[in-house]
Amino acid sequence: MTSVNGRSLLELIDGADERGLAAAGLACLDRCLSLLAPDGADALRPVWAAVARGDGDAWGEAVAKARVELDPDGADGTEGAEAVRAMLAQAPAAWTAEALRAWAGDCSVAALALHGRYDAAEVPDGLVERCRAGDADGAGPLLAGELRRQQAVLETAAHGPTGLRRARELSVEGGRVLRAVVSRRARTT
Repeated sequence: MTSVNGRSLLELIDGADERGLAAAGLACLDRCLSLLAPDGADALRPVWAAVARGDGDAWGEAVAKARVELDPDGADGTEGAEAVRAMLAQAPAAWTAEALRAWAGDCSVAALALHGRYDAAEVPDGLVERCRAGDADGAGPLLAGELRRQQAVLETAAHGPTGLRRARELSVEGGRVLRAVVSRRARTT
């Protein structure tokens, strides 16, 4: 599976600017946030606003504030909480392409792995990396859906602030899907 324009997720990340990279990493964090803080979405709103403005100073301040509000150093034992905690803790304060690209890449891997973990089938070794490179053969529905959302976020973020609105919508939608799956799993175990 490649994106609509034929580029893999890795190519999209490599070609994204600071705003696109920040949106990509933040969207991954936002979609998975319920595993750490079920009511934590409001803490990320100022971070989204900084991304929309492309304001590096506001970005650093909003990220620092979100870390405090969401307490990434807490000891929640929920499955996946540790990966989400790492996404938040590793968010760079610096608004630079290099720092944001590394973070967006790490968030991409973590979010895909988390979604794969909740698929019905076992995630084979190397599947997440293959998906990011454009080969999603063997990906379950959650992993494939997360891959599509990550690609769509990067593609829409390239259209500036108006594209970020769609990126947020994709993030909210993906967060609902993950919460529903986690809730269903909790009821059946």
